[in-house]
Amino acid sequence: MLYFNKKSHSLCSRSLPLFTQLYPHFYNSKNQKQVPEKLLPTCILPHFLAVLYMDDGTLSITKRINHTKRRIYLTPSIMLALQCFPVDELNLLQQHIHNTFNYSFKLCSTPSGYGYMLRFTSVQHTFSFLNFISPVTNTCPSMFYKTNWQWRYNKEKQLLLEQYPNYEIVASSSDRYRSYSPEEINCIITLHKKGESISNIARVINRTYWSVVYKIRELKENNLL
Repeated sequence: MLYFNKKSHSLCSRSLPLFTQLYPHFYNSKNQKQVPEKLLPTCILPHFLAVLYMDDGTLSITKRINHTKRRIYLTPSIMLALQCFPVDELNLLQQHIHNTFNYSFKLCSTPSGYGYMLRFTSVQHTFSFLNFISPVTNTCPSMFYKTNWQWRYNKEKQLLLEQYPNYEIVASSSDRYRSYSPEEINCIITLHKKGESISNIARVINRTYWSVVYKIRELKENNLL
């Protein structure tokens, strides 16, 4: 159904009856974009969120520098630049994502388009979202700058250390500083020794992926793992 045009470096679609049938779902009678309400019930796979995010999403990073502690905090957030859709269309998509995937995007204002786009206000949701779509996005390395937090973090860290040598670069997380119970630590150690993935460990103890990454690193540094 698709082919790559080497001259224009673009992905093109062939003229097929299928696209003629799909067109009215995505464009109204005035040829304006619309969310395909009748098709949304079929959009239940992680691929739906992954493609939506890789196309219109942005991994935004806020930097906070503490010169006293020589520490730089990186706080990631996710935005979906969908300002080409009216607010009622965004509400429809927002509700579908919440009901189907349990992720709550918030409307935020923007000066372009219809004036609104979708955004995560929770760091925990950002990490959880990236982890959820990772089985799909890991097959697309060219998009790692927005889908692979470790890859992006290393890039940001490298650039910051050139400007601020000997500073510690820390990724913020909503539950990173919440103390781990002895039971949680024992569970991490046991599951890690069994070869369980970080994603599975995070699900078992109800922590975010990156919170577990940091805890495992800490346990290794203290020779507990």
